[in-house]
Amino acid sequence: MGIRAGGHLYLDEGDTFLQFLVQYGVTDVLGMYRHNPAFPRLGPPPDVTEQGPYWELRDLVHLRERCAAVGLRLQGLENPVPPWYFDRIILELPGRDQQLEIYCDTIQKMGEAGLTLLGYNWMANPPGVKRYSHRTFRSATGRGGAVIDGFEQKVAEDLANFREREFTNTELWENYRYFLSAVLPVAEKAGVRLALHPDDPPNGRLGGIPRLFSTLEGHERAMTLANSPASGLNLCLGNWTAMGVDIPAAVRHFGARGQILYGHVQGVQRTEDGFRECFLDEADCDLAAVFRALNEVGFDGMMIPAHAPSTIAQTPEHHVGLAYGFGFVQATIKAADA
Repeated sequence: MGIRAGGHLYLDEGDTFLQFLVQYGVTDVLGMYRHNPAFPRLGPPPDVTEQGPYWELRDLVHLRERCAAVGLRLQGLENPVPPWYFDRIILELPGRDQQLEIYCDTIQKMGEAGLTLLGYNWMANPPGVKRYSHRTFRSATGRGGAVIDGFEQKVAEDLANFREREFTNTELWENYRYFLSAVLPVAEKAGVRLALHPDDPPNGRLGGIPRLFSTLEGHERAMTLANSPASGLNLCLGNWTAMGVDIPAAVRHFGARGQILYGHVQGVQRTEDGFRECFLDEADCDLAAVFRALNEVGFDGMMIPAHAPSTIAQTPEHHVGLAYGFGFVQATIKAADA
């Protein structure tokens, strides 16, 4: 089937958003959490011993059926839990095994619901922060007055520790190994593949916590450590652009081994001290070359526009910047296929 335009879908999105995705040529979607009082099991736990799945089987099946009714394929989940339900795993804090137990329960229920793809990351933030990725500025001015976000290293260097102390690379790698040993057997049995998102931003340390997956070497070590058909990568083009790597070459390297499971399409311009998000036609990434490389390695999956600039007439119901991203991705797919 080749490269397909994908989208993100929250559990509480209405049918209008599903129709919007279909209208702009989206075929495949990933479900995501959103902190919503209507779904208390996705909110902050009263204590670290709280049990029970974050995603009930009935919710996964219902979402899959809603998507199918309009011609969308629900492939799986991305970041299925809020950061405060995952940070104890990353940092080996009290309650780690309880969080792992619930995460594995989610994977099992995904398999039961016929979902085969789980996107995850290895980023720890300050307690209570709802977004995994970190930015040092928001609501900056982009092209034509569009609203964009970005990251400046000199600002990040002055950040206080995100937790009570600093953590070492050795600790984070050992915690990652522990995570893989717990989830991969469950994922293999359930028929679910895990796709690792790069660190966002891709710098070596943030708030006293190492960022293991800010280089291609880190990604290679992750794949070697996992050594499992259930382990792969999320080709997040915004972060790989910010890394400053040869992305088509990296696609050929990991893609030839079948380790690129899906990707994000974000526009990023590198700066002397970080990066700025932007429209896809302004990005430093040669998207056409990347898509040609994906075709070369036989990639069969979705590429999802994300982090789109906010434009004129943008409302919670009208995703204008995202619509532009879908159109750009569709055009690039056709050009690469030609």
